[in-house]
Amino acid sequence: MPEGPEIRRAADKIEAVLRHKTVESLEFGLKPLKRFAKPLQGSKVLALETRGKALLTHFDSGDTIYSHNQLYGVWHVVKRGKFPKTNRQLRLAIHTDQHSALLYSASDISVWKTADIEEHPFLKRIGPDILNPDLTWRAVADRLQSSAFAGRALNSVYLDQAFLAGLGNYLRSEILFVAGIHPAQKARDLSRGQIGKLARTTLEISQRSYALKGVTIPERQYKALKKQGSTYGKARFFVFSRAGKPCRVCKTKIERSTANSRRIYTCGGCQRAPQQSSTVARA
Repeated sequence: MPEGPEIRRAADKIEAVLRHKTVESLEFGLKPLKRFAKPLQGSKVLALETRGKALLTHFDSGDTIYSHNQLYGVWHVVKRGKFPKTNRQLRLAIHTDQHSALLYSASDISVWKTADIEEHPFLKRIGPDILNPDLTWRAVADRLQSSAFAGRALNSVYLDQAFLAGLGNYLRSEILFVAGIHPAQKARDLSRGQIGKLARTTLEISQRSYALKGVTIPERQYKALKKQGSTYGKARFFVFSRAGKPCRVCKTKIERSTANSRRIYTCGGCQRAPQQSSTVARA
């Protein structure tokens, strides 16, 4: 499933062709939503907002389309009339005079009055968006130490959208590695310094992934690996999907395990188990 950075990048592409543009026509592939197509015709798109893995398309009519890609949804931005070759089902099409934004396969789509959008069940239960420019590391640290999350293993917290919206499986592995924290640890057992480092790392890795199109290692290191012949997939991560490969810091073999029914990757040298101390610093 795409994580916050991927959804925000998709929103950027859609916003580039829709923002401040008049909607000439709009199509819904889901029958209960078809009644909204005509009222939205002629309105202008004000902005595309992301809340974790949900995308909100705001119109000047005072309406908002909520969409969530879930596992299989995918957006395409194309020239008007140029539909992609796909067997997927078209769920939403927003057409301007020159472009179309097309959402395929997603089924979690609804139309709301913008003033009421905060009442959406998903939006009511999620935490702050991981890429919200107003989110500070201190706010993340406070959430880590709150009663809702401090007593839970971090491998669980970092998949919980109520903690921070937009975190997901690869970000979980990468953030905990860079912070030098074992996934089984709990925030309440970390030192003040560890909490601060984890909070800062949470924002830094998420923002880097957004800026570098899914790359979580430093840009200079990534470019060096590419020059050496590594593919995007093999060069982009510190530990995720690198089981059996040497750690980029200490050369210990990366381990794959399962936590919360999802694969997770760790370095036994850099991320010590809870009963051991963890003092290794990372880039």
